[in-house]
Amino acid sequence: MHEQYQPREIEAAAQSHWDAQKSFEVSEQPGKDTFYCLSMFPYPSGKLHMGHVRNYTIGDVIARYQRMQGKNVLQPMGWDAFGMPAENAAMKNQVAPAKWTYENIAYMKAQLKSLGLAVDWTREVTTCKPDYYRWEQWLFTRLYEKGVIYRKNGTVNWDPVDQTVLANEQVIDGRGWRSGALIEKREIPMYYFKITAYADELLESLDELDGWPEQVKTMQRNWIGKSRGMEISFPYDVASIGSEGVMKVFTTRPDTLMGATYVAVAAEHPLATLAAQNNPELQAFIDDCKRGGVAEADIATQEKKGLATSLRVQHPLTGELLPVWVANYVLMNYGEGAVMAVPAHDERDFEFASKYDLPIKPVVRTSAGDQTPAPWQDAYGEHGELINSGIFDGLDFDGAFDAIEVALQKKGLGQARTQFRLRDWGISRQRYWGCPIPIIHCDSCGDVAVPEDQLPVVLPEDVVPDGAGSPLARMPEFYECSCPKCGAPAKRETDTMDTFVESSWYFARYASPNYDKGMVDP
Repeated sequence: MHEQYQPREIEAAAQSHWDAQKSFEVSEQPGKDTFYCLSMFPYPSGKLHMGHVRNYTIGDVIARYQRMQGKNVLQPMGWDAFGMPAENAAMKNQVAPAKWTYENIAYMKAQLKSLGLAVDWTREVTTCKPDYYRWEQWLFTRLYEKGVIYRKNGTVNWDPVDQTVLANEQVIDGRGWRSGALIEKREIPMYYFKITAYADELLESLDELDGWPEQVKTMQRNWIGKSRGMEISFPYDVASIGSEGVMKVFTTRPDTLMGATYVAVAAEHPLATLAAQNNPELQAFIDDCKRGGVAEADIATQEKKGLATSLRVQHPLTGELLPVWVANYVLMNYGEGAVMAVPAHDERDFEFASKYDLPIKPVVRTSAGDQTPAPWQDAYGEHGELINSGIFDGLDFDGAFDAIEVALQKKGLGQARTQFRLRDWGISRQRYWGCPIPIIHCDSCGDVAVPEDQLPVVLPEDVVPDGAGSPLARMPEFYECSCPKCGAPAKRETDTMDTFVESSWYFARYASPNYDKGMVDP
């Protein structure tokens, strides 16, 4: 025996033995305790780095420990293989993303194997292969037919260099995570997963998660963000707007309604568009707002900016005319794209009103008992007894909530509503290297899901993208087809799915990677 450790000899011999004995291949063994050791699968970026080694070594230690406890251990591995990085690398090197990706997978797999991890490689999945994404498309069509996936126009983060939509998490300091380009806000047709339909279920299920850190569950609760509030309608001032109608807001503080001194709308709001028709300065401001991100956290920390319009709306209870401002701190995809501004009791409104010298009217008595602090130095956001609110004076929050709802209902201008911070998940991406969305657009039948016997919709793998949007939109051989319902000429959807769709279910596919009758063997 060598006095010193000889890694090349010893590790090669051990790994050869494990391969010959199929030591880490697992199958169902009734009666034996099971353990599933799942590490996030890597993106095939070219070469492993120390982050990979650290991550998979930790997982391997856990897997081996559980195997030593006599358990039937599954530790699989695969590749998160679609996405913009492959497309960008392909453009830089003038090769097809498929070629770049498969070569990287081969190289990285050899590196991973050299580490001697206790991985069952017979369960390897690669998300850019049709045998994987056909089931993703199958699931999409089922969810679409049940209305859990739908299509609508939405305001999104648009990367003008990568020519695609980015999730909020992919926007760093207002710039695209890959390109570094300043992000624009655009309104385009998108497909959405209706995850909001499960908001209550998600919230309630957090209580059933044993062993999860409480701070993680708290983060999840805040992300889902259930809040009870009121939908309030502010009637249009016909003299300034030119037509009848209402501007709707959602607020969790209807008790402060009597303290509203102006209203603010998002840059994409119809009233902003109307006000900018003959106002170049306002249009320029709106264009500037649209270049910002759409993440709530980013909006909260940026400098509050706005421009006044000539438009007015009526206070729903007093009839007082309130000025309409366009403000960069109001998001079109949160609530109704408009807020009733109560500067005395909301920090954002207070900052904005202070900057533009707008009225600040306190309507909740502070904890110190002050009715009208002078000078007014900050927003008081706590609940308390109402003041300066006419017939509602003296009521606490709950009393004011109920009384103001009754008053609004009599006028047909408001009602209580439960809302969630959680938003439906927009999954459309205007790029090539992704899973094709299995929808066909027909002039007669509308949007039609691709029938099961025509799946998968295969992505052509010999394309070299040029960066000018998705090449699929310029490939008649891909998008020209017949409607599955009426047989008329139709057009295949050229958007692809967000890669987070692939990474949402790979853990389940590992359980039966070669099953060809469904996503997972029951």
